[in-house]
Amino acid sequence: MMALMVHLKTVAHLRGRGDRIAKVTFRGLPFFSRVAENCDEVAHFNETFRWPIASRLDGNEMLEIQVYNYSKVFSNRLVGTFCMVLQKVAEEGHLELTDTLIDDNNTSIKTSVTIEIRYQSMDGTVGVWSDGEFLDVPDDRDGMFAFETDSLLSGQSHGSGTSPGRSLQGSIPTFRKAGKGVFSAMKLGKIKSSKDDHRRADEPAVLDMEDLDKKAIRLAGTLDPDTISLASVTAVTTNVSNKRSKPDIKMEPSSGRPVDYQISITVIEARQLIGLNMDPVVCVEIGDDKKYTSMKESTNCPYYNEYFVFDFHVPPDVMFDKIIKLSVIHSKNLLRSGTLVGNFKMDVGTVYSQPEHQFYHKWAILSDPDDITAGCKGYIKCDIAVVGKGDNIKTPHKANETDEDEIEGNLLLPEGIPAERQWARFYVKIYRAEGLPKMNTTIMANVKKAFIGENRDLVDPYVQVQFAGQKGKTSVQKSSYEPIWNEQVIFTELFPPLCKRMKVQIRDSDKVNDVAIGTHFIDLRKISNEGDKGFLPTLGPAWANMYGSTRQYTLMDEHQDLNEGLGEGVSFRARLLVSIAVEILDTTSPEIISSTEVQVETVSNISESATGKMDEFFLFGSFLEATMIDRKIGDKAISFEITIGNYGNQIDGVSKPSSAKKKKKDGDNEEEESELIQNSSEDEADEDADLVSVSSTPLMKPVITDRNYFHLPYFEKKPCVYIKSWWQDQRRRLYNSNMMDKIADKLEEGLNDVQEIIKTEKAFPERRLRGVLEELSVGCSRFVTLANKDVNQAGRTKLDRERLKSCMREMDSMAQQAKQIRTQVKKHTVRDKLKLVQNFLQKLRFLADEPQHSIPDVFVWMMTNNKRIAYARIPSKDILYSIVDEETGKDCGKVKAVFLKLPGKKGFGPAGWTVQAKLELYLWLGLNKQRKDFLNGLPNGFEEIKAVKTGPGLQSVPPVSLVYNMKQVFQLRAHMYQARSLFAADSSGLSDPFARVFFSTHSQVTEVLSETLCPTWDQLLVFDDVELFGEASELRDDPPIIVVEIYDQDTVGKAEFIGRTFAKPTIKMCDEYYGPPRFPPQLEYYQVFRGNCTAGELLAAFELLQIGQGGRADLPPLEGPTDTEHGPILPVPLGIRPVLSRYRIEVLFWGLRDLKRINLAQVDRPRVDIECAGRGVQSVLIQNYKKNPNFSTLVKWFEVDLPENELLHPPLNIRVVDCRAFGRYILVGSHAVSSLRRFIYTTPDKTSNNWATAGDIIVNMDSDPSIRKMDTVVKLDATSDAVVKVDMTEDDSDKDKKKKKKKKKGGVEEEEETDERMLDWWSKYFASIETLKETLRAQEAAQAEAEEREDLEIAAEAADFKPDDLLLKGSKTKEKSKEKKNSKDKKKGQAADGAEKKPVKAKVDELLVYNKELETEYGDFEDWLHTFNLYRGKAGDDDEHALDDDRIVGRFKGSLCMYKLPVSEEITREAGFDPNMGMFQSIPHNDPIHVLVRVFVVRATDLHPADINGKADPYVVIKLGKSEVKDKENYISKQLNPVFGKSFDIEATFPMESMLTVSVYDWDLVGTDDLIGETKIDLENRFYSKYRATCGISSNYSVHGYNVWRDPLKPSQILAKLCKDGKIDGPHYGPGGKVKVANRIFMGPTEIEDENGLKKQTEEHLALTVLNHWEEIPRVGCKLVPEHVETRPLLNVDKPGIEQGRIEMWVDMFPMDMPAPGPAIDISPRKPKRYELRVIIWNTDEVILEDDDYFTGEKSSDIFVRGWLKGQQEDKQDTDVHYHSLTGEGNFNWRFVYPFDYLMAEEKIVISKKESMFSWDETEYKIPPRLTLQVWDADHFSADDFLGAIELDLNRFPRGAKTAKQCSLNMIRNEQELPTISIFKQKRVKGWWPFVARDENDEMELTGKVEAELHLVTAEEAEKSPVGLGRNEPDPLEKPNRPDTTFLWFLSPLKAIRYLVCNRYKWLIIKIVLAMLLLIMLGLFLYSMPGYLVKKLLGA
Repeated sequence: MMALMVHLKTVAHLRGRGDRIAKVTFRGLPFFSRVAENCDEVAHFNETFRWPIASRLDGNEMLEIQVYNYSKVFSNRLVGTFCMVLQKVAEEGHLELTDTLIDDNNTSIKTSVTIEIRYQSMDGTVGVWSDGEFLDVPDDRDGMFAFETDSLLSGQSHGSGTSPGRSLQGSIPTFRKAGKGVFSAMKLGKIKSSKDDHRRADEPAVLDMEDLDKKAIRLAGTLDPDTISLASVTAVTTNVSNKRSKPDIKMEPSSGRPVDYQISITVIEARQLIGLNMDPVVCVEIGDDKKYTSMKESTNCPYYNEYFVFDFHVPPDVMFDKIIKLSVIHSKNLLRSGTLVGNFKMDVGTVYSQPEHQFYHKWAILSDPDDITAGCKGYIKCDIAVVGKGDNIKTPHKANETDEDEIEGNLLLPEGIPAERQWARFYVKIYRAEGLPKMNTTIMANVKKAFIGENRDLVDPYVQVQFAGQKGKTSVQKSSYEPIWNEQVIFTELFPPLCKRMKVQIRDSDKVNDVAIGTHFIDLRKISNEGDKGFLPTLGPAWANMYGSTRQYTLMDEHQDLNEGLGEGVSFRARLLVSIAVEILDTTSPEIISSTEVQVETVSNISESATGKMDEFFLFGSFLEATMIDRKIGDKAISFEITIGNYGNQIDGVSKPSSAKKKKKDGDNEEEESELIQNSSEDEADEDADLVSVSSTPLMKPVITDRNYFHLPYFEKKPCVYIKSWWQDQRRRLYNSNMMDKIADKLEEGLNDVQEIIKTEKAFPERRLRGVLEELSVGCSRFVTLANKDVNQAGRTKLDRERLKSCMREMDSMAQQAKQIRTQVKKHTVRDKLKLVQNFLQKLRFLADEPQHSIPDVFVWMMTNNKRIAYARIPSKDILYSIVDEETGKDCGKVKAVFLKLPGKKGFGPAGWTVQAKLELYLWLGLNKQRKDFLNGLPNGFEEIKAVKTGPGLQSVPPVSLVYNMKQVFQLRAHMYQARSLFAADSSGLSDPFARVFFSTHSQVTEVLSETLCPTWDQLLVFDDVELFGEASELRDDPPIIVVEIYDQDTVGKAEFIGRTFAKPTIKMCDEYYGPPRFPPQLEYYQVFRGNCTAGELLAAFELLQIGQGGRADLPPLEGPTDTEHGPILPVPLGIRPVLSRYRIEVLFWGLRDLKRINLAQVDRPRVDIECAGRGVQSVLIQNYKKNPNFSTLVKWFEVDLPENELLHPPLNIRVVDCRAFGRYILVGSHAVSSLRRFIYTTPDKTSNNWATAGDIIVNMDSDPSIRKMDTVVKLDATSDAVVKVDMTEDDSDKDKKKKKKKKKGGVEEEEETDERMLDWWSKYFASIETLKETLRAQEAAQAEAEEREDLEIAAEAADFKPDDLLLKGSKTKEKSKEKKNSKDKKKGQAADGAEKKPVKAKVDELLVYNKELETEYGDFEDWLHTFNLYRGKAGDDDEHALDDDRIVGRFKGSLCMYKLPVSEEITREAGFDPNMGMFQSIPHNDPIHVLVRVFVVRATDLHPADINGKADPYVVIKLGKSEVKDKENYISKQLNPVFGKSFDIEATFPMESMLTVSVYDWDLVGTDDLIGETKIDLENRFYSKYRATCGISSNYSVHGYNVWRDPLKPSQILAKLCKDGKIDGPHYGPGGKVKVANRIFMGPTEIEDENGLKKQTEEHLALTVLNHWEEIPRVGCKLVPEHVETRPLLNVDKPGIEQGRIEMWVDMFPMDMPAPGPAIDISPRKPKRYELRVIIWNTDEVILEDDDYFTGEKSSDIFVRGWLKGQQEDKQDTDVHYHSLTGEGNFNWRFVYPFDYLMAEEKIVISKKESMFSWDETEYKIPPRLTLQVWDADHFSADDFLGAIELDLNRFPRGAKTAKQCSLNMIRNEQELPTISIFKQKRVKGWWPFVARDENDEMELTGKVEAELHLVTAEEAEKSPVGLGRNEPDPLEKPNRPDTTFLWFLSPLKAIRYLVCNRYKWLIIKIVLAMLLLIMLGLFLYSMPGYLVKKLLGA
């Protein structure tokens, strides 16, 4: 076991007395010593610590010892730290030393430590690695991983890392970590003592790749052979030592360029919409485009199935920020816009990031933006797909939408987002901005000043924030370069939001139009974390830097786009102080504002220090070289300017150069300033005060390099610049980011290597991958220890803290997982694990991107005449210095090759590929107080030249230039061997390439080779006397890079750029020996880039040889030019050019196809020339291309010398020329076969089991299903001729799949009988689609399970669980999720018994439905005949050469075969060997052949709409050669998913007519018909293929019925022919249903039924069994094409690369010289069956009472029932009215009759109707069969009131309750759980069903019950027993027995009065009458009383 032991002896010279403790750390793993109690100045620890290590000790790993004063109560105080590099230990294995400690400030203190270190490697020796692979040694550190605990140490560990200049005792050099790489030699920093002590000068740097496996494989070392990269891409970008950093290979910015996108949205239906009796319309809105569906009347669950397509041509960023908004609007018409029910928002990016870029059949939840308390407003089911160029979308198969009824499980939400999203407030606080540019011209300002008399800032800024489709603006701050807003913009949005990015933009308010000043995007994923320990989005307060166009103001800014955030900003614009917070709302609280309108409020100011302490930063740059300056600029004097923020920008930078501002931005107070000065060390304070920044180099005139480029003559004098700037000190953010970036870079480089090893088939990719993983886990653990420092720094925001926590968690788990995966990497799992590790890389890159900016990026501008020409942008984190190595930026203090490019859109396309200038630039950025080491990284050997300046303290002023007094002279040899697959730059489709090699200020070119894309220059370019400045030893490790540009020579005009690549030379110093292993160098492939696209590969080698005292005589000799005809061209010398051997290449010339015209003339007599490595062969001339485009001589061959190493094989060129009159030849087109590898002939292996001749093998028919992915498992038995399919596990997500399954097989088990006559081709098709879906589902499940298992394993090992517990846990959670998904879980895992329990029914025979083109399944049918596309014309520069199709001018059909000579005897001796045919034996002849082609077109799906109404009227057109069949009269009106069901017969002659085009056109009444899309099929390759694609072989043989045999040859004849052609023994039919072919025996049934049901003996079943298993036959076996339907994408030339729909079809071909085939099988679409649904409404009960009686105030209702099946317009019917129901009971006895056409297989009603008055013809609609019944309250003077409704899906609806009492809401609520019935099976159903409506709170309430009877009859039965509507004849229903109260009062007033009086007020009236009588009597009494009295009194 390897181990590192440290014996800590004593610590001496301690101050004071006390307890001490020491902490020793190695590889991130700390050990603590015991406490040395009560010691004086010496503490004796005398302890040994041992680290068992799994990977070799690296020479630059560190050991860190920290000594603390120990305290029981308080935290421990650090005394000092000792760090050392373990290089010497790694070399010698033992070391003793005493050295001093350093304190926090990196200064040395007296205290010293004495230690002894031993390193025990595997076998006791050091530096040698024994042969075994110790890679699976368990890593002991896991068990002892001790995180620093706070109690013991209080986070004060930041003294780690030594200052690079100190030397330790024993001359152990401390140095910055050397980058590992291809040529890595041990590289040390500057060491003061004993200079070259341990430098091993002759260390081999490049190892021979062949010896890789023999050599010691070292895992994590610097000189790891594993890290040797094999391809230049990694070679150049690999860091060689620590003085140079990697150049960027890709040049052109890709972000701002517009691309094509197509978004297709299908709105299928909506459910559970909230509202009464609404007429919903769905509006689909993307950005500013809106489209509407049609309106469905009076329903809460409308069915639309409408398809919308939106086309865009915008940059990706703009596209992905667009919002898709689905809204439901109710009762919209021409006059009113309707009211919004609810909407759903999501950005396009979310859809694009889904698997397959789509959501399929998912339910979007609607919410109301005006009322956030409301909850869900309904659901829309839709499909959304976003297709970019070149994406192909795999549509899940849409045969018949099995209802994804279960809404909850299929929500339209990305993975991991909860279904119940809550409302949240997003607070975006905008505090202030600074450094804004002028946004107005000075002339205007002067005018203003003259009038108003004041000088004001020329900008009126405000901030606009956009999020989730809403905008908010702050107020405008007039005239201010440093505006202060202190406002917050509040958005209310559902959380988590489905919109990823927030756009914050500073704009300038202007009377005419506002323009953007700068834009900043905030990605919410980066400022939040959704894990268990995650956090809500939070940001800042932090400064956001904005970049955009250059700052000088012009009226028409050509780069305005940059300010809008498109493309890479070329200049600093401003910075803005923002913060973001999110608060989840509690929507139940009463005081909440329910609208989602954007609000703007003011907020309080924040303190100056909230964003961090201001500190002074120092930026230093030195220009070591400026070459490759574009010649357009070359004639003027040039200077370079460096800016950081506005500092250093002299032309258009700081608006007001007031001194106070310069020192510190806002609000200057004296004490802070003085404090800042005191902070910097004392001696610097005085002279710093007047240190002026120098930000640009002096002007200088360029000198010519060659005809394209200039360079600046810097030679030994290198100009420098330096800038002081003030920023908040937020370096920690950048440090963490840098650490992660470095880990990621290392990982990426390692992965590139592994891929390269796999690609080149080198040995042991798994070892390299293990090495990569080891590095990754070490890196991640190191991050965790380092990142945990200075956590309490000023200005740390919540996001900083949370991000740190989550990054540390992520990195820790990544380290664990990497270790874990490392143990699982085996030879066969490399590729899978590689994919896993690539996910790590993406995650690292994501984590490393810091959302809160701190220091702005640095810009380097090239200036002439005070104009900015070209720029480079360097992220400030890349050049930021830290005393800890890992935290330093990757380019800090290193020389970097920087390429300047043109700004903005100028940089797109060709202009962006040419280099404007190449700089060798050294940059250093750090705190001013740390700047003492800023020159350390420069190449040594210079003197500093300071600015002339008097005054004290000159020593620390930075230099203005450096003068190098050391220079080395070299000779560069560039061995330019060849290039391949170059970009075609000429119109001929070829190029005339030459290469130009640049090195330092020199350049040379190779010769021009004309007309080739694969030039073999074989040329050595020698650069003599190249002067390089610096120390020799440094140059050895760090040569400058070589740039190779490849051009196309044009006769006129300048050469055109093809591409560029970078290389590093191998270096030989004059004292080194020229010999193996490093010399002579090997040829390597370098990837050539053109912009971001690859443009070929260059095979070359470069060596740089130092010229010593002896001059050139000492260099290895050059051979002179060998062939005199080329003149003085030196060839590549022997040791470097590859070893050749003799190969023979045989060419099969078959024919040419589809040649286009050349220069308007037809091609008539073409010939093919084949060339490879200077040798070649020509085909015979085709005499008349029109008549027969095939060649008469089939096979020719030539011999050629090719490299032994297959990877170096030159490409083979195929050219077609046309022989015109007078011996002229014209190039038609060409094709370069870049890799001959697939054509290398290998002799068949006689020993493999296919050849086993020992015994006969009985083929097992029940082959394992997992072997073949697509086909169902077949079990054949002798008794039945049915196929018994072993059923899939019945684990089906849909709750009633079984029931459905019965129906789907074309209604087989309808009346429970299997009537063969019922079955047709469609039964077969639908059954097959079910199978396809099941197979796909099973595959997905298996894949998911495998992934889950793997995750669990990883988790298990990481967490040290026992895997089984975890699996248990996992399966539990899984089950839970499953239970959620399948509300009724079918019996699991009982597939087998399931199959036995069910009575075996004769299944429907199936065919194979491929959801792709047939040829992709069968390797393009290129089993022996290959098709080579011929190209001509310039290649398009569009991304990824998408335009290549336009360049195809024809196709060459043929093949190649190459083999080494001499060829083995046994092949040529075989029987029947035809020497003329060479290796192409048994190939059919290519004479013309007549064929009957039969094309079956089943249907098309998802067509792109062609008409304005968003539909199309498609029909099929079929072209083959001259013949064209148009099916125009049978167009299908207004349909995007038409079912054609047609077959077409065409006679054709191969080879003339072999390209079949099937197109779908859109029929138009006027004008020409438009092409929707087309697909092309090469019939010839299919016809001749050994897969026998002429007519698919069905799984069963039958002579009649729907599954009749289609091929004119019977199976036995086909089998006999195959055996004869393949020279196989057989077939021998034996007794008992056996057949023997070769040595395989097959079994099968032997009887067949004819039409009359008689059984006959036959051998056909046996033969068919063999054909179906033909792949098991030895030697010639292959899978024969089965009976199938293929799905082909339809493409349109105008929209390249984007699918316009798909078509399902298949093609049969029958040679005419064979017996004629039978009539075509009938696949015409099924006609819907006519049915009649009779619904009797008997009674209602408990209907809610709506009306109040006028007289009595009683509640009553006038009830009637309305119902419809197809739609309210079409067939609604009403009962009569039951007036005045007082109890909610109504009696009707009323019959509705609904005739309808129904498609059984698809479960859809078919309606044909005209869409509008103006429609030309009827449109066919398919809608699900849903019966809607509603109950209404009739009103005569106002609109009727809707009371409630129920919708019954006739295929599955709950059984009605027996009595009204049992009928309840649960019948609807728990629809999922209740058993359902189908009217199509039951025919007659009677029962009670509930009516429901929704109340104000969206709760369902019961509003009534209805007793109804449903009776379904077929049309024939309906004719036999007709019935009347309502209560009419025939078969009338009796009148209902209604109570007397049911009548209408104003129709019979007397009756009404009688009822009113009699019933209710009888006694009241009697009482009133009596009282009245009394009253009258009383009145009369009173009236007559006086009279009487008088009479009496008077006595009259």
